[in-house]
Amino acid sequence: MRGIPASEGIAIGPVLLWGQDEVIIEKKTIDSVEAELEKFEAAVEHSKNQLEEIRLKALETMGEEEAQVFDAHILLMEDPEWIGKIKSQIESDLICSEYIVQSVTDAFVAIFEAMDNEYLAARAADLKDVAMRLIRNILGVSSGIEDIGSSPVIIVAEDLTPSDTAQLSKDTVLGFITEQGNKTSHSAIIARTMGIPALVGAEGLRGRIHEAMETKDTLTLAFDGSTGEIFISPKADVVLQFEEKKKRIEAEHEADEAVRGKESITLDGKKVEIACNIAKPDEADYVVEHDGEGVGLFRSEFLFMERSEAPSEEEQFEAYKRAVIKLKGRPLIVRTLDAGGDKHIPYLNVSEEMNPFLGYRAIRICLDDTVLFRTQLRAILRASDFGKIKVMFPMIAAVDEFLEAKALVLDEMKNLRASGVSFDENIELGIMVEIPSTAVLADLFANHVDFFSIGTNDLTQYTLAADRMNSKLKKLYNHRNPAVLRLIKMVIDAAHKKGKWVGMCGEAAGDTYMTPILIGLGLDEFSMAPSSVLKVRRLVRKLSQETCSTFAQDLLAMEDVVKIEEKIEAFIKAI
Repeated sequence: MRGIPASEGIAIGPVLLWGQDEVIIEKKTIDSVEAELEKFEAAVEHSKNQLEEIRLKALETMGEEEAQVFDAHILLMEDPEWIGKIKSQIESDLICSEYIVQSVTDAFVAIFEAMDNEYLAARAADLKDVAMRLIRNILGVSSGIEDIGSSPVIIVAEDLTPSDTAQLSKDTVLGFITEQGNKTSHSAIIARTMGIPALVGAEGLRGRIHEAMETKDTLTLAFDGSTGEIFISPKADVVLQFEEKKKRIEAEHEADEAVRGKESITLDGKKVEIACNIAKPDEADYVVEHDGEGVGLFRSEFLFMERSEAPSEEEQFEAYKRAVIKLKGRPLIVRTLDAGGDKHIPYLNVSEEMNPFLGYRAIRICLDDTVLFRTQLRAILRASDFGKIKVMFPMIAAVDEFLEAKALVLDEMKNLRASGVSFDENIELGIMVEIPSTAVLADLFANHVDFFSIGTNDLTQYTLAADRMNSKLKKLYNHRNPAVLRLIKMVIDAAHKKGKWVGMCGEAAGDTYMTPILIGLGLDEFSMAPSSVLKVRRLVRKLSQETCSTFAQDLLAMEDVVKIEEKIEAFIKAI
């Protein structure tokens, strides 16, 4: 069978089918509103205490970033809209609190899921998790996964909530597979952070395991968190293959560690910067931990999400300042607010659109809502006094958009000077290249910008008219397509002619199959997940830019993506 890769690694071991006891929620009338509200509030308090314990465990085992997931869960327990709606319906409907919690939560979740948005679907899962914890505490039913025993097992479940996953231990959990979920859910993120192999979306697996267990007391499972392969009762030769692959992975990790602290430089002296993408200030710790050379993309929109109003200038200033200080002299590129598309922020009051990825988003919102934009720009400028900060504008489609954004930056610089506030007077201003028009006009943009950063995720989908979230278009959506490669070359060549540098912060930057191509095209900066830094650096140090340049030129003349990928694979294997 196959699942969706969520956390890499090999797992081989006995299966534990896990599932919470079913909770029966009946619609029952109540005799006393006061008594029911008292029971409900006691359950809310008990749930908050449980979540605080889980948060502390997550903080100890995984760090601040993953612990913040449970800060969000605790805030849900205090959310006036959700909790207030539940209380008011208990009072008006005279129905038991567990039924009202389920009813109100279903309504909220339906709104999230109707938006057909992977990020919001994951947040809907958080709300379901919190609601079920609350219902179990109202009914006095156990809600934990902590009692799975002490023998190492592979957990197979319909789904695991973030709070379930945070309570897993690498000592007793070899890996887990769920029938539901996606690779961007908090459970998948937590698994990657903990280094536990995981697959999601393996529909029908529990039924297959039930069938196999009818004739056996115990059952062994083997799966690959990188490829999605699952073997039930694997034969000896499969187990041997998996064990050998596990050894190879461990050897590769050791080889990656050998380049820690070394330069990201090719055999013939081409030096590149290998930076990281982060979403929150505390993730800067991961950049340092994984030996990243800076932050090529700080996704500032995450400061604006999961809240009822925009963050203040002071709050943003503290966030950017904290991130750049944690980087200890490494550069930090802050992407200004990139709302819209798959990043819905309700208080911005962006109306529902037929094509949100082609709609009112990112710089388009900011250039209209200049109060919001100026607040962010002031915060970034003030933070630039504490380290190497650069500013990057997203979704720029025309030169006049950049010039308008730059004028607002210059105006806020003037205001800060007048107020005696210090900042980096030479702060660099760049743009994301996500839209084909921007790549085509790169020679004109190069007259004005300080740098470019290519966002291959959007550039690929816009170039090929292929929605990257549509599984039916997986074959077409490919950043190795020659059309995408030619646009990348166009941007790099235009920038270098004007003495400007080019980075890349899309998924392609961390794809080792792309590394020789990007080196050959002359890319200056690669920005990726922190965990990919050493792997990419190790490959860069094996390459010659001259050889890669010839290789890249050959690929640009090809028309078949399959043949391009075959040629890349052969090139990588020959290194």
